[in-house]
Amino acid sequence: MKDHIKRWLNDWRVPAVLVFIWAFSPFWPEPHIWGKIKWIIGGEAASMRWLDWFDFAWHLIPLTYLLHLLNKKIFGEG
Repeated sequence: MKDHIKRWLNDWRVPAVLVFIWAFSPFWPEPHIWGKIKWIIGGEAASMRWLDWFDFAWHLIPLTYLLHLLNKKIFGEG
């Protein structure tokens, strides 16, 4: 059972689906993470409260995990 879960967590397709669903939702009128990035780049980072930063980090979790798995796949376990 543990091997099955480990295999599932190390498959890049799982976080890829999570990135699409978790990082980009809500999708309308624009993806949420995209709105936060535009907010930060636009100079509004000073007006962001801790909850806004937490929300930004929360939506980046699956993207960070996907990049971690792709890094392991490309450059090895290291």
